[in-house]
Amino acid sequence: MQVKTSPVFLIFEQQHQEAKILFLALGKQINSKKAIELQTKLEFLELFTELMEKIHFENESLSNELFLRFKPLKKSLRKTHHLKLVERNLKSKEERSGLQFDSYRDYLLIQKKKIQKEAFDLVVGSTLKTWDDFRENAQKISRGIKPLTINTAINQLFQDELIFLHRELKAPISSQGFRDLFESLRKIIMLENLLIQLGFNPIFVSSIHEEIAQVKDQLKPWYSNHLAFQTLSGFLAEKTSISKKYMDWIKELKEEKKSLSSEIEKQAFVLLKKVLI
Repeated sequence: MQVKTSPVFLIFEQQHQEAKILFLALGKQINSKKAIELQTKLEFLELFTELMEKIHFENESLSNELFLRFKPLKKSLRKTHHLKLVERNLKSKEERSGLQFDSYRDYLLIQKKKIQKEAFDLVVGSTLKTWDDFRENAQKISRGIKPLTINTAINQLFQDELIFLHRELKAPISSQGFRDLFESLRKIIMLENLLIQLGFNPIFVSSIHEEIAQVKDQLKPWYSNHLAFQTLSGFLAEKTSISKKYMDWIKELKEEKKSLSSEIEKQAFVLLKKVLI
């Protein structure tokens, strides 16, 4: 008798297929837009492996085993995404100020070439067999899983994120804390969307879900600022003398980060009080 494949695998399969198409495109040329899209797909595929680990709890290393070969690529694609945010920040600064930051732009171009080469080497250095094996193994461990089991596992992943935030997020929130908050909210939103796709009721009411999405969206300019400050600081650290326009900009970024951090911190703790009840 044929064992029925879980509906969660059908969602995985679609994401996997779309990811593989992006992977093949990047094997011809590294494109920032496609790299960011593939990063998003890999984030979902990794979440799927974490879900399977919750279901097959007897194998505590299942998630790592399934996704291991894709971790270097995901990390490299994230670097591409981060550099894109830094480039946008530079463009915005030049448009606002009317100033040109040519030496910094040249510095970013060198970084971009290194990052793109790293990503390209990882893509062309791997094979489609890795993707096919991933799909085959995912299908095997998805067979015969009942809807209630999936629902329970998703709820457990939810609780893991909430417990982590409750334990680790303290005022004042550190830079690492803001990054952890962003990643946790991103995962919670993906889990909520997965529940809905599978026909289950969402964990949070729509108003709470909107607040979660709002805080996550407000973390985006903080993240962009943080990366810009970090990258510009690295650039200036190599200089023996720094011009006034760069000193003014680094000061502006620092003040902006302080302002963004203060506002997001207030909203984050208000939200956490609601979701941790």
